[in-house]
Amino acid sequence: MIDSDNRNAIIREDENHNRIVQINEIIFKGKQHIDWDAVRTYALRYIDAIYVISSDGASIHLDKKFADEFAGSIDTKRLRGASAKAKANALQATPELLQISCNPRYIQNYEAKHAHDAKLGWYRYDSRFSLPVYENDQIIRYNVFKITMLIRHAEDGRKYLYDMVNIKKETEYTA
Repeated sequence: MIDSDNRNAIIREDENHNRIVQINEIIFKGKQHIDWDAVRTYALRYIDAIYVISSDGASIHLDKKFADEFAGSIDTKRLRGASAKAKANALQATPELLQISCNPRYIQNYEAKHAHDAKLGWYRYDSRFSLPVYENDQIIRYNVFKITMLIRHAEDGRKYLYDMVNIKKETEYTA
């Protein structure tokens, strides 16, 4: 479980008064090679956690499937460069990214492989985060990214975070 007193991410508002999660440290470095096994190990600390999306009050559970999918999905394996680094580092702000998620969209489950674990369908929520850009160990600006939180609605009636997908760099701002 995550120590809520030792967070490296804060929720703030951007210049347009939209909420964004500001991540203050890069823990998975490099753009050419992300150690996805280390990312998966980090994701395991979220097992059994429950977070609430403030826009609609949905309770989102995290389980081992999240860690496996986050670090080993087809979407993850095709990521390269800044997008891979952004996804890996977004993991440390999972509670905050869920909290500020908005714009829920329901999608019916059509895949037989998810007949049990997403029997009641899928939800997609939008979220945003920023990552620092360093020069000589000093933060000179932040890159802002959009991300989609993929939620599966399981047979047990609970909603589970399944993956974070569709990472797109949005803009940058000076620290």
